[in-house]
Amino acid sequence: MTALTWALRLIVFSFLVVFAVQNTDPVSLNFVLGQVWQAPLVIVLLAFFAGGAVLGVLSVVGVIYHQRREISRLKRVAAKLPASVIPELPPPV
Repeated sequence: MTALTWALRLIVFSFLVVFAVQNTDPVSLNFVLGQVWQAPLVIVLLAFFAGGAVLGVLSVVGVIYHQRREISRLKRVAAKLPASVIPELPPPV
């Protein structure tokens, strides 16, 4: 199984290297106030991919933080209850 995983990783990596080598043409990005950024296409794509990944992670951080606080609050409440109050649930099927 590990050989198959490494083979798949090698194929994906090779594909990405070939893609990067073929897309080295310079592109110009025009920003506000007449600023221009010139860079190879593969660098521009990598920068926007990384920016999108960071924004995606940041959009989930608040939800995860809220859920962890709720779980810790519920654990504190459950720890204060006597064992006889907490019902015994059957195991999931």
